[in-house]
Amino acid sequence: MTSGGMNMMSRIIFYEDRNFQGRSYECMSDCPDMSSYLSRCHSCRVERGCFMVYDRTNFMGNQFFMRRGEYADHTSMMGMSDCIRSCRLIPMHRGSFRMRIYERENFQGQMHEVMDDCEDIMERYGMSNFMSCNVMEGHWLMYEQPHYRGKMMYMRPGEYRNILSMGSSSMRIKSMRRIMDSCH
Repeated sequence: MTSGGMNMMSRIIFYEDRNFQGRSYECMSDCPDMSSYLSRCHSCRVERGCFMVYDRTNFMGNQFFMRRGEYADHTSMMGMSDCIRSCRLIPMHRGSFRMRIYERENFQGQMHEVMDDCEDIMERYGMSNFMSCNVMEGHWLMYEQPHYRGKMMYMRPGEYRNILSMGSSSMRIKSMRRIMDSCH
């Protein structure tokens, strides 16, 4: 481990072409539209930290979680039909995790408090899906299938009154896990 201010920052480097070729763009925070820096993006390297990447601008479309490592051709791995258009830095979180999930929109219906990973919402809570949630502590990944599979959606602390209208997709959430600080 190197010490010093800049080395501790989260950093992701995007490349126009597969296998880290072509022009590159280095990012250390949220970037809502990468097209002003790169005409396309087909590979990336996460040097430190965790990021969500999206195949549409403004953190929309399909999203994928990236921890430290090299992604020589993310399109085949992620099933993205398109290249990365935006990315979001996931801040480091140490401490407890807590969210409330609700059966219906606007925090209505059956409610459960979640403080750890849940690999099957139906099995644990008897809910086939939830329509709204309040993330009180921590950063979470939601998955459209049980056992952390399928499309994913990143949720940071905040109130989500209608998950279906969030623009990312009309996905149903079947499992969820905490984004732990181990990826930093």
